[in-house]
Order: sequence, then C-alpha cells, then structure tokens
Amino acid sequence: MDAALVSLIGFAVVMYITPGPNNVMVAASSAHHGLRATVPHMCGITAGFALMLVLVSAGLGAVLLSWPPLLPIMRWVGAAWIALIAWQIATAPPPGTAGAKPLLGFLGAALFQWVNPKAWMIGLGVASAFLHADAPLAGQVARIGIVFVVVGLPCILPWALLGAGVGRLLHAPACLRAFNTAMALLLIASLIPILSP
Repeated sequence: MDAALVSLIGFAVVMYITPGPNNVMVAASSAHHGLRATVPHMCGITAGFALMLVLVSAGLGAVLLSWPPLLPIMRWVGAAWIALIAWQIATAPPPGTAGAKPLLGFLGAALFQWVNPKAWMIGLGVASAFLHADAPLAGQVARIGIVFVVVGLPCILPWALLGAGVGRLLHAPACLRAFNTAMALLLIASLIPILSP
C-alpha cells in the first residue's frame, strides 16, 4: 500500500469520525428511531458524501475555487440550514408522538451533503491535497470515492450506537429533551471551525 493511499485513508477516518453535522444527526436519529431505522440515513451519508467528493475532485472544486465569493456564500447558506436542523432536533417531540420528525432516509442524507459546510470543506481539501498532476485524474478520483465509501459506515456506526444507547436510557421526556438540546448545541458547535476565518 502506497503512502498516499494510507494518508488518504487516515484523512477519511478522521473526517468521518469527528463530530460534525452528519454524526450528530445520526446520533439523534438513532436515539429517536433506533439503530436499524437509521441505517438508510447512514448509507445515504456514505454514498452522497463519496459522490460529492468524486464530483468536486473531478472539477466542481476548480469552478468554486475560481470564483472565491461563492465559497463563503455556500458556507453561510449551509450553516443556516444546519442551524434550522439543530432547532428541529432541540424541539423534537418524544418518539412515538404525533409530531415526531420523520426519518431523513437515504436520499435525504445523500442530498444533505450538498448543503453541509463541513462536507464542502473536506471536498475542497481532498481535491487540493490528494490530487496530483502527474497521474490520471480518473484513477485518482475513483480511489477517493472508494476510500470514502469503504471508510464511511464503520466511522459513522459509533455515533449511531451512541444514539441508540442513549435512546434506550432516556425514557423520561425531560431527559430526552436534555439529550436533544445537547445534540442541537453540538451541531451548532460543529459549525464554529467551518465558519471561523
């Protein structure tokens, strides 16, 4: 295994497993709906994020980098969307009630990557750090996509297990409200490094 591949795998693990909007949403979903019901959400993150990285690495990143004003606009639009999701998590009713939030699902999670500021920062970072002019682009882009697909689920699973475990423990509405508030605050906190200049 070459050093560049090892470095890419390490980067992918760190990016997937560290707190961010995807992981917080998976934990909250698993706490409310259970681990099995959250699996499509997890698969959507993995597939959608890998597809986004492939497209960004294949050329969309160059377009974004050539028009610098677009990056902060996308960052703030994504942050506003994530703040709305944080509000929905914080105010979510207990599982099983009529107003309970539906699952995000595979497609929703895959599409969410396009408004996730952390995903965009990772995508641009991957394109700038792991693409080299002396090798065919198609092979490099395929390797990035494969690495992020393979690494994704094992790194998201601990967050889903955390949420499922917490969900089993939090039977009292006040405890569940405290968990939801903590997850919403963690989601907002995950934006701080992305929005900092």
